[in-house]
Amino acid sequence: MTDTNTLLPAAAPETPASDARQAEPVSLLGVIWELVQTVVMAVVIFLLIRNVIQNYRVEGISMEPNFHNGQFLIVNRFAYCPGAHLEIKPLDIHLERVWCVRQPQRGDVIVFEYPRDPSRDFIKRVIGLPGETIEVKSGRVYVNGRLMPEPFGPNPGSYTAGPVVVPPGEVYVMGDNRNNSSDSHMWGPLPQRLIIGKALVSYWPPQHWSLVPSYDLNNFAVARL
Repeated sequence: MTDTNTLLPAAAPETPASDARQAEPVSLLGVIWELVQTVVMAVVIFLLIRNVIQNYRVEGISMEPNFHNGQFLIVNRFAYCPGAHLEIKPLDIHLERVWCVRQPQRGDVIVFEYPRDPSRDFIKRVIGLPGETIEVKSGRVYVNGRLMPEPFGPNPGSYTAGPVVVPPGEVYVMGDNRNNSSDSHMWGPLPQRLIIGKALVSYWPPQHWSLVPSYDLNNFAVARL
């Protein structure tokens, strides 16, 4: 009986019960308000990401052998200085791109609005920069009179075009599948304001998963106007 008496005080502590009585009741309205805030924040973050990083599906063969019909890419819409403002229509949010990240570089793979029909998006590779003279001779590209190295391994073309001086604020773009591409050799340099963004990642189908390579091709022909 003595052992039983010594265990009773430890088995029934009074402090937790006192703490429970002092706790304030949780307001149902407070819980609902916190839930609404969380949902709204999640939607805003989702829409921001959706409008800055966006996926695109390659259609056609103009970028073979590097990008294929049906391949999916992630594109950074805020990669460059120029371009359209960010607009999130469901929330009526408008953000102007007021900071300068970088200018398009030779070798970049970009998505842009087709100059002859802005409702269509094209994917091509930047070949010529503002002030440069671009000429294509029997499918070989010359920049300021120098043969351009092409480590990305395009399907060579057979046509001749130019010479063309790229105006300020524009770039010269070409498809990697030279004989099967509607690009600057047909409709001229591309205004940079039409650029949507830079291709970052190929993510589908799985066998084509990879980062889109970048190439340092700016210094071989630096004599620009």
